[in-house]
Amino acid sequence: MTTTIAATNEPGAVHAFGVYEGREASTDSEIYDRFGPSQLALLEAAGFTGKLSQVVAVSDGDQLLYVVGLGSELDTERLRQAAGWLGRSVDRVPELTTSLHNVGLDGAVQAVAEGFLLGQYQFSEYHDSDKPGTTTLRLVGDLDTGDFRSADAMAAAVNWARDLVNRPPRDKSPQTIVEAFEALANDLPIDITVWDVEDLERERCGGLLGVNAGSTAPARMLIAEYHPEGATKTLAVVGKGIVFDSGGLNIKSFEFMKTMKSDMAGAAATLAGLVAIAKTEIQTRVIIYVPLTENMPGGAANRPGDVLTARNGKTMEVLNTDAEGRLVLADGLSLAAEGDPDLIVDLATLTGASHVALGHSYAGLWTNTEAAGELVEAAASQAGERVWTMPLPADYRKAIDSDVADMKNTGERYGGAIHAALFLAEFAGDGPWVHLDIAGPAWGHEKGGYLPIGGTGFGVRTLVALASLMVE
Repeated sequence: MTTTIAATNEPGAVHAFGVYEGREASTDSEIYDRFGPSQLALLEAAGFTGKLSQVVAVSDGDQLLYVVGLGSELDTERLRQAAGWLGRSVDRVPELTTSLHNVGLDGAVQAVAEGFLLGQYQFSEYHDSDKPGTTTLRLVGDLDTGDFRSADAMAAAVNWARDLVNRPPRDKSPQTIVEAFEALANDLPIDITVWDVEDLERERCGGLLGVNAGSTAPARMLIAEYHPEGATKTLAVVGKGIVFDSGGLNIKSFEFMKTMKSDMAGAAATLAGLVAIAKTEIQTRVIIYVPLTENMPGGAANRPGDVLTARNGKTMEVLNTDAEGRLVLADGLSLAAEGDPDLIVDLATLTGASHVALGHSYAGLWTNTEAAGELVEAAASQAGERVWTMPLPADYRKAIDSDVADMKNTGERYGGAIHAALFLAEFAGDGPWVHLDIAGPAWGHEKGGYLPIGGTGFGVRTLVALASLMVE
């Protein structure tokens, strides 16, 4: 389903507008002030107070009106959420106008269009949906259509990432993901290189090959570059692409395995983010490195005690085959560091420890450079995606010391997310690097605002904002 975003001069037959908590102010006072006793009684009966998340349909005879709660303290992200609630509430309304953006906030038009499109998302590839969705959304006013194009590109990228995460693991082998990305980027100025197993052997990607050894689906390393003329800064992004994580020989229980088709959410966000950056013509050079493999307990799988050699020559003792993400990222980060970019960012559903510490909504952020961490924080804040800076103490490094190799792939029980970040730091080089552990927010556990159950597409919007902030 494709939704067209456009501008209009006046409200249509089905119209949505916002009302603040307390029901005293509206984004469309001309309509709201005409509400008579019957409309106000409907709001009262529905318990509508203007709280964020509330959407109520009423009629004034000539129009069907959706009244959307804006809460008491509105910012761009809350407006995006309100538009998301509207989007999921009108999934059977083919044409809609709205004045929800009339709130006096910079970026309000894009936030409303983006939130609405994300709120309408459905994953229907494997069943027939009886919810056709909104084909046309018109925003009232003399508006910049550039905001519509940006919102459309962003929402399309996030929803593509969601689809990829939600797709069953059998239907997204490493090669299938490569082909899906090639089709998505077909008409864009993006150069794509794909390494197969022979290439990976020649290029010394021992971490990726080691994890792939237990799978019948051959690994791939996808490298793609967007290089606009005149760009002065380079952003390198590494996305963890474990298309299914059984845990390997250290096999997971059902409870922890059932959502492991999402262990490639970092890869999905990285791929989709690059496409959105190219579509919106942001003047930052971006190179992505996406290691793709399953982690399976086949006869040739990694065994506890095996030693792998990463691209940069460092050796890694595998003590837990379920700590595989850092092994494939070791090769991706090593490749990224060789290019000497201005900033390296990796996105990975890396540790349960980060999820435990920060819950479902926050990504953990680790960095070797305070300024780089602040830049990514600013990008995430602008995008409306939550991150929280975590420590990277050098004295914790001893927890991953190995008796037989340069390091081991697990530390002690406590501080596991920190040990994982310290492991990755061994491969990120000497330049600025930020690690985002997105294990919590990559998978939605309940519907709310513009977020669905399942893949959320977390990280796409942060990458686009980051590329934009790096433009000089």
